[in-house]
Formats: sequence, C-alpha cells, structure tokens
Amino acid sequence: MNLRNIGILAHIDAGKTTLSERILFETGAIQKLGSVDKGTASTDRDEVEKRRGISVRSACARVAWKGCVINLIDTPGHTDFASETGRALWALDAAVIVVSGAEGVQPQTEALFEAVKERHMPALFFVNKLDRPGADFEGTLSQMRSLLSPAIYAGDDMSLMEALSETDERALEMYISGDCLPHEELAARAREKVAAGKMYLALPGSALTGEGVGALLDAVYTYLPDPPAGNGEMCGIVFASEEAKAMGRAAYVRLFSGSLRNRDGVLLPRRDGGEADQRKITQIRVLRADGRGEDAGELKAGDIACVYGLGDAPVGQVLGDPALLPPGVGQFFRQDPPLMARVLPEDPEKLDDVRKAVRDLALEDPTLSPLWIESARSLHVRVMGEIQLEVLVERFRERFGLDVSFGPPAVVYRETIAQAAEGFVAYTMPKPCWAVMRFLIEPAPRGSGVSYSCPVPAARLDPRYKRQVEQTIPIALEQGRLGWQVDDVKITMLDGQHHQFHTHPLDFVLATPMGIHDALRRGGSRLLEPMLLCRVCVPEDKGGRLMGDIAAMKGEMKTSQVRGGMLWCECVLPVAASVDYPKTLAAYSGGRGSISMRPCGYRECEDRPDATCPRRNVDPLDTSKYILAMRNALDGGWI
Repeated sequence: MNLRNIGILAHIDAGKTTLSERILFETGAIQKLGSVDKGTASTDRDEVEKRRGISVRSACARVAWKGCVINLIDTPGHTDFASETGRALWALDAAVIVVSGAEGVQPQTEALFEAVKERHMPALFFVNKLDRPGADFEGTLSQMRSLLSPAIYAGDDMSLMEALSETDERALEMYISGDCLPHEELAARAREKVAAGKMYLALPGSALTGEGVGALLDAVYTYLPDPPAGNGEMCGIVFASEEAKAMGRAAYVRLFSGSLRNRDGVLLPRRDGGEADQRKITQIRVLRADGRGEDAGELKAGDIACVYGLGDAPVGQVLGDPALLPPGVGQFFRQDPPLMARVLPEDPEKLDDVRKAVRDLALEDPTLSPLWIESARSLHVRVMGEIQLEVLVERFRERFGLDVSFGPPAVVYRETIAQAAEGFVAYTMPKPCWAVMRFLIEPAPRGSGVSYSCPVPAARLDPRYKRQVEQTIPIALEQGRLGWQVDDVKITMLDGQHHQFHTHPLDFVLATPMGIHDALRRGGSRLLEPMLLCRVCVPEDKGGRLMGDIAAMKGEMKTSQVRGGMLWCECVLPVAASVDYPKTLAAYSGGRGSISMRPCGYRECEDRPDATCPRRNVDPLDTSKYILAMRNALDGGWI
C-alpha cells in the first residue's frame, strides 16, 4: 500500500511535538515552522495546548515522503494524559519514540516502550536534542540498550551488520572482517527484523535544527511496515473524537478491513449485546497539517480518516464486526484513573448544563467515567492527576462557557468478596414475572478480574435468558456492597429457572443484580486500594530520603541502581499516600528529580469506614424500591 501509520511518543519535553512540526515542514505539509513555546505548533491545535505548551490530545496529519503516504499522530507526553496516548496506539502500525540526547532515558520513556512492546509494535528511536551542549548519542544509545532493550542499534550500515551477525554466520564473518552487505540487501533483512519487533533502530538528530529528520523519514519509509491487509468484511474503531460545530461530531477512525464511503450505512455494535445501531456516513475527510481536512469520499482498509455521521459514537466504538479487531485494539490503556473528583459549578443553577458538558467530554475520553449521585445531586469524574483537572477547568470555560471547580480528589477503590458465598433470588412477585437463580461467588487471585460460567442445562434455563444474565453481571458488579466496582471474583450460576408462561422479557436482567448482591452480602466485602508503578530518578545524595519516603508510604521497592550520579529506582506505591509526592520530590531534589506513575492494579488494604462510595441507583437488596425503579427503567429501554 506504501502507507505508514506512525505515532510520535515521548516523555514530556523530550521534543516530540517539535519533531512532528519539523516532519510537517520537511515533507512540505507546512511552509513555515511553528513553535511549541510560542503556541504556534501545528499539532497543538487546542487553545489549552497553545497556552500551556504541552499536548493533551492526539493530533493527526497526513504527509508524503518519497512517494509514501504517512499518517502521523502526535501524542501527549504527560502521564495525566497517558490514556489518550494508549487510545492512539489502536490506530498505529508503528511508533517513533523520541529520547532526549541531553536527559537520556526518562521514566515515561520506559513506560511507553513497554506499551509498544505489549502491542508487538515495530518502533524506531529518534535521539533528539543533540545540538545541546553535553548531549551524547553514543552514551544515550548505551543507556537505551541497558534500560529498554539490547536489540537497539544505530541506523548506520555497520551497526545493522552487527545486529545481523548475531544470528547469521555469513554476516558474522563479514562483520569481523570489516565487510558489509550491499545496502539494499542489508535494508531488506533489517526491515524483516524491525517489523517482527526483534530489532529497533536509533537515529541521531535535532528536531529544532532539522538535523537527522530526513534520515528518520527515510527510515520510516524503509524499515517500518505497511498496514496488514484486511479481508472483505468491514471493521474499524473510533480512536479519538471531537465536536466540530459546522458538521457535527468528528470521529477519527482506523479501518482494519473492508471500506467505507460517503453515504454508506454502517452498523455500530453495542457493548451490552443489544441490537446494533445504524448510522449513515455523511463525509470522510483526510486531515491536513492545520487540522482541517479535504473530502476523500472513501476510507480503505489500513487507512485513517475523520468520519462524520456517526452521531454520538464514543471513543472505543467499533464499526462493523468486532471479531475482526486486531488483538489489544479497543482495550483501554493500563487501568482506570485512580482518582475521582466532584465537579462544582460556580453557578448551581447550571448543574444540568455541566452534566451535559461532562457527557460530551466523556464521549471523547471514556476514562472520565462520569458518576451522578441522585440522592446528593452530585457529579463526579475520574482523573489521573492535578494537571488533568486544571485542563478540564479550562475546557469547561472555553468550550462550554461554564465556570467550574473541583473538590479534593478522592481515591477510587475497588472491592472483592471476602469469602465464598451463595446468593439466591426468586423474582416471582408482583406478577407477571418469573426468574429464579442461585449464584456462587468465590474470591479470585489479585489482578485476575471477573470470570463467569453457567453450567445450568438449557432444559432448565433457556439460552436467551442465560445471555441476558451474562450481559447483566458487569452492570451488577459496577457497585458492590461498599459502593465500589467489584473485582477479582469467580461467579458460577449453580441453578436457574424460567417459567414457560410467567417469565417476561428482561425478568432475568432485573433479577440478576439481586442474586449477585445477596451473595456479596453473605460473603462480606474486602477493600482494594489502587497502586501505582513509579519510576523515580533523584540525585544520589537524595537516595536516603527517597528510600525513607517509600517505606513511610508503605510502598514496595522493586529495583534500584546508580548511574551518572543519579539514583534510578522502580517501586510500587499506594495512590492514597503518593498522590502529592511529585511535588514533594521536586522540592527536596531542587527540581532535579523526576517521577512517572501509572496504575498497576490493586491490593488489599485495611478497612476504612470513610472509604465507601454513594450508590448511583437503588440498592438491589432494597427489594421493593429496586423492583419498582428497575421496572420503570426497563420499560424505558434501560438495556
């Protein structure tokens, strides 16, 4: 296809957006270089990004180099917006990871490379800022090979020969004697290794001056793969979304197979298993460097475009057949944000407007997971950290004309069952209804998630009702007895019974939460607290302070080593104790320390009377109120 879908990834301030800008300039997509510091970079299109000088959203642009079309996605570097980067990975076939030749490998660099490896995604490295005093390509390359992968090599021919000589006797003999394969053969064999994720190439340069950017583009063309060929059935995913005033909501779609044309009808499958929605494509546009597009009329397999006509389809929405998605696509990056904050309108009379604005924002960032507590008339969102909250305040003001603030962020816990227990429900009143079930819920290993099985024979429980139960269990587990999401449990339906005449559609949907919560009540609840995997770097003389802080926060040290007068360590910390630690670290290290954090699961913690979450709906064990509320909801098309 002669097409490349690449993302530019980096630790914040490594020069990622400057590199994207230079690529746009070198390929002729823009005629004048913009600047991150001046707020004129082409891929920083949001007013918040221009003002702050950081990327908070992924930005797409199409360029061409030596006859090859390149879809370029510039991603955020700050850890508060890591989920945005993770969603961009759905659309990519390869990555360019930017490493500062002055600062070296930084904590977020390691996290991003891990994400790329998890997706088995080919990657190139661009060692940037080599125009700065003290910057060192060879030293940085050595550090990359030590911290990231020993399979990282410089992009020159002799380094490629070195890489090939490790598995090829002929190449080894030639390398020892100082000979080199013809460049074309060398490049072809290196391309195979890069595409397979067995080798990574590092190119030196400076995005600011343009040095090495042409060589990087040549490497993108030469070593990175075309998109895989799809079959005839249509399948794609919405990996980003934004409101476009003139044309409605714009959905950024990566198509994996099939094709889409203007005025085509497209099926949008529902996650709850209900009947798929249908939409009609109004326009398909490819993006230019300024963020505006031109009508392409068609989107083919392997390509990326901006699609209009999908209505309120959220990020993560699949187009066509979900079974055709590549592995990992559609799964959200890492874990849910570990903090929750209450949204506080400056004018209480505008609470409904704020709720609508939050719903719009959640279409673009599903990890916000809005929570409305009717009893308290309070609205909450999930976030990664303080910078994200500051950006949200600015978004409300500039996009929706609403002034809001946020309450102090609270930790989002989870819960699990303390011991195995059975739950029973016989939903047979008030008539007409009939749904009888018995569940067994057992504790499961930490991090294993939720599993479900139903060995009840079809003669006793019709398969259509079995499907309803399976689809409803995730909803039943959204809030356990403490109000948090239930995790790490094994659920088995031991028995189930429908009635030939009295069972009505959706009876089992209504009854399932009652049976599940009966088991949760009998088994008791155990609180799980979110943990962060942290990579910390401090001056060596501050190492004692760091070790003491980790112990005081009840953290767990994983690894540590001293390099170049700096202590690098990896540790696991509880969110509740470490949420403000980046500020503390900056203060005692004189700004020389750095830390990156990402969610890494949950662990059991002490019971805390205040660590509960208000219910968003009626408690399933408050039977009369619950049945009445659910009957009304189901009549209105609850599922």
